[in-house]
This record gives sequence, structure tokens and C-alpha cells, in this order.
Amino acid sequence: MYRNKKIGVVIPAYKEELLIVPTLESVPDFVDRVYAVNDASPDRTGSLIDSYAERDSRVVPIHHQKNKGVGGAIISGYKEALSDGMDIVAVMAGDNQMDPTFLPELLDPVVEGVVDYSVGNRLVNEKFRQGMSKWRFVGNSVLTLLTKIASGYWQLMDPQNGYTAISRRALETISLDEIYPGYGYCNDLLVWLNTFGFRVRNVPHPARYGLERSKIKYSTYIVRLSWLLLNAFIWRMKTKYIVLSFHPLVFFYCAGVFFTFISFLFGLYALWFKFIMNNSIFVPAVVSVIVFGIGVQFLLSAMMFDMQEENKGVWY
Repeated sequence: MYRNKKIGVVIPAYKEELLIVPTLESVPDFVDRVYAVNDASPDRTGSLIDSYAERDSRVVPIHHQKNKGVGGAIISGYKEALSDGMDIVAVMAGDNQMDPTFLPELLDPVVEGVVDYSVGNRLVNEKFRQGMSKWRFVGNSVLTLLTKIASGYWQLMDPQNGYTAISRRALETISLDEIYPGYGYCNDLLVWLNTFGFRVRNVPHPARYGLERSKIKYSTYIVRLSWLLLNAFIWRMKTKYIVLSFHPLVFFYCAGVFFTFISFLFGLYALWFKFIMNNSIFVPAVVSVIVFGIGVQFLLSAMMFDMQEENKGVWY
């Protein structure tokens, strides 16, 4: 136990035969259960997990017959942890990328009840990002901005970080079966947590890269996740601010999108009016700029209201 709390650690693993054993060996002694999830790996990952479990009674092997994705693997671990009565469940990747010495820093704010979810932050300064490629940093930065808007956690810095800790209360509240099973699970999970009013905190820690190779293809990942976040944002607006409660920021967002779209149409009309009809562009251009400014003002006001709602407390 850690500070009188039962701690579980979920370790999702897919084709990690080189690093799964060092990862399992690195789990601190205060952890009560280790849920090692073999996500239908075609290599020796599953057998290595089983072999290690014979030496460490804390390790609970979980084997998927079909690959469910990293999110699906973590959800399987979460469910087992809930059934075993764990108070807090952390996630450490099977590629030995998460430094176990920082695990207490992730657990402490959840143990103390300050937040229900803590997530690592590798982007806080250049020193902590050492070893992260520029392309990976740019991709993370773009997705961080999109996730801030979609999730409503505007102070969050590194939502793609898989090094996390979550309370039992949060896991019992959200619908685990509806979490996105792929690499966007951590972003989708944040949307669910914000919708039900759970507090989240960043925990700075340095990135640690070694033999592992990222399985994320950012060229397609950013596009796919952007669509996921757009749908998640719409769902959060409907569920949090219309179904569970009410806040006029929904109308501000709608008005912002409407006026911005209208300004775009006016802009196209202004170009047609100038170059096709050979008339003065001044009037339609001015109208386009004014309508665009109104739309932006509505969007910024909606974001400001959303920021004010952040971390107010748990509703359910």
C-alpha cells in the first residue's frame, strides 16, 4: 500500500518482448497489483508476462485474443483493478519509458484528494523534452491545443502522456466501455472526466527514451484524432452544459461558428464581386471582416466561460 491506499498499475503491452520484463521489474514495491495486458502480441510478450508472474505474485496477466489497441488494453486493466478493490490505478507503458521514481509524484495529489486524475507533463521545459524529436514535439503541441478545446482542461500541457494515475471514484463514474480504444484514449478520457467535473493536475517529469520506438504515425494520427476530438467536444457541450446542467456558453459557441462561417462566405462573395463582376471590393470585404470579428468574439467568450468552469469540483 501507498499512504494507506491500494495501488494498482496497468501496463499495456504490444510487441514488447525486449522491454516488458525490465518494465515489470521497475514497478515499485508499494504497488499492490500489476495488471500486465498482452494486447494479442505476435511475439513472446505474453509468455514473458506469464513467466514473470510466476516470480512476482503481484502481477496479474491479462491476454487479449484480438488486438484492442492501447486504450482497450488499459481499459481491461482498469476493470480488473476495480474488481480487485484498488483505490488508485496508474498506467505505465510496457516499453519502460515511464520512470518509476516519479510514480509517487503522480499518486500524491490523487491520494490527498486534491484531484482525481494526474497526468505527466514532458513539455514544461526544454530539459524535460530532451530526447523528443522536433516532429514529435510539434505533433504533441498541436494535439495539446486541440485537446484543451475539446476537453475543457485549459491548463493541461501534455495530454498525450500515458503516465497517469486515476481515482477509483472517477473510474466508477465514467463509462469505460465507451472510451476510444486506440492511441487517442487519453484525450477521450479527459473529455469524459471534464464532463463529470473531475479535477486534473499536471505532474512535470522528464521524457525517457531508450530502445522503444513510437508506434504512432503522426501524419495520419493528427487527422484521425482531430476528428475524434471534434466529436468529443460536441458530445461534451451537449452532455455537460445541456443534459447534466445548463450554461449559455453553448449558444456562444454556436453563434461563433455561425458568424465565422458566414464571414467566410462573405469573403468568397467579395472576391467574386471584385474579380468576376469587376466591382469595388470595399463594402463586401468590410462586411466580411466585421462578421468575422463578431464570430471570433463569440468563440473567445465561450472559451472564457469554459475556462471558468474548469476544476470547479465533482458533480457526481
